[in-house]
Amino acid sequence: MIFTGHADLTIDAKQRLAIPAKHRALLKPERDGAAWYCVPWRAQTLMLYTEARFTELAERGGATLTPGEDEAGLEANFFGLTERLEMDSAGRITIPRLHLELTGIGTDVVMVGSGRRLEVWDRGAWTAGLAERFQNLPNLVRKIEGKKAGKE
Repeated sequence: MIFTGHADLTIDAKQRLAIPAKHRALLKPERDGAAWYCVPWRAQTLMLYTEARFTELAERGGATLTPGEDEAGLEANFFGLTERLEMDSAGRITIPRLHLELTGIGTDVVMVGSGRRLEVWDRGAWTAGLAERFQNLPNLVRKIEGKKAGKE
């Protein structure tokens, strides 16, 4: 399943955020799971993964009982800050207060389809750099393709 497009939304006073109908329509609970995993990622951005996608990606790494210091720190911080969120009957999830505080997201947000995940951006951060990000798309594609080919 691939998420595309974006939607302007509001986080209400109870920290609830509606998953847009166009994204909910793609979900199949038997395939995707019953919840979302919310990851605070960078300033003014959260990442949302379906339960099945998050589990798939989390289990890809080489598991060990004795991780190195960097790996152990990454795992503790990443998984320790990630929260499993169930949707209510209206298709809303409740964003943890800590996630809002860490990322600085306000109540006006944009939900962005980012391929295999959804991202929640503070609306001001999304709109402020949109034209520049759009102009930079071809360069970003070349940069990533170069890394995949081992050129960088």
